[in-house]
Amino acid sequence: MGEWRNTANRTLYQDSTGDIPFYMPPYYDVHVFCCVHERPPKHRRGCCKGKASSLLCDYMCRRGMAMGLSRIRINRAGCLNRCEMGPVLVVYPEGVWYSYSTEQDVDEILRSHVINGKIVQRLLLQPDSGPRH
Repeated sequence: MGEWRNTANRTLYQDSTGDIPFYMPPYYDVHVFCCVHERPPKHRRGCCKGKASSLLCDYMCRRGMAMGLSRIRINRAGCLNRCEMGPVLVVYPEGVWYSYSTEQDVDEILRSHVINGKIVQRLLLQPDSGPRH
């Protein structure tokens, strides 16, 4: 396809000749990745799956479908490497990270961030939170 770059949440592509720039809309408006990684019991870092992340991710998928969020994708992800703070999820295109633990947290992330674009401060993980491995 040629080269691309992201400009103000829109991706600018150039055809293979480099002559014709065009915008390609994203397939999904919002893409959520929920860590469901599992480590051995008693692992020093813990794991998101051990903190009910699979159940919460399934709940988020069901709630998103029930709300009719067709341009939103909620996916299970392997290790997102923030195990100590889990369960964690990341919302793109913004790249905002959350630590969540209840269905109420999931509902708030869906309503506030995914639908209305407002960050849920109380669940927000800062870029410098926790160890970087």
